[in-house]
Amino acid sequence: MINYDLNKIRAIIFDIDGVLSSETITLSSEGEPLRTVNIKDGYAIQLAVKHGLKIAILTGANVSSIRRRYEGLGVEDIYTGCAVKIETYDKFLNKYGISDDEVMYMGDDIPDLEIMRRVGCPVCPKDACNEIKSISLYVSDLIGGHGCGRDVIEQVLRAQGKWVMDKKAFGW
Repeated sequence: MINYDLNKIRAIIFDIDGVLSSETITLSSEGEPLRTVNIKDGYAIQLAVKHGLKIAILTGANVSSIRRRYEGLGVEDIYTGCAVKIETYDKFLNKYGISDDEVMYMGDDIPDLEIMRRVGCPVCPKDACNEIKSISLYVSDLIGGHGCGRDVIEQVLRAQGKWVMDKKAFGW
């Protein structure tokens, strides 16, 4: 269980590589990175969006498939090609008037460290690097790309009384 008042959470931000996709990326014959996605992560993301949580994607990757996948789940804030993630994070906070303590961030590696030191609820997958694990309030039992996103979203929605509580849960 996440040791944080999850009723405070208004936004959940996810890194992609090593969090919502496996840390191993296959390359197409044209050199295009091909990522895996977890269907249960997808279900939880679209349900969280329906319940009014701000879900954001913040990644250094810059491929159109990421935008298509998460737009299809209702995510409006998809930031790709982020060289310095903290700058994008600050813009996201300002856009919605959200404070650090209202944010959960799930990252797995050094580029996520600055943001994770600031957010109220830093979390990570089981296979995150040691620096990230050491500052996380919660380390999922699941590795990146294998349902760790669902794990944390489900805990937030359950704490807020929104997990499978109405007809929003039974459709895409």
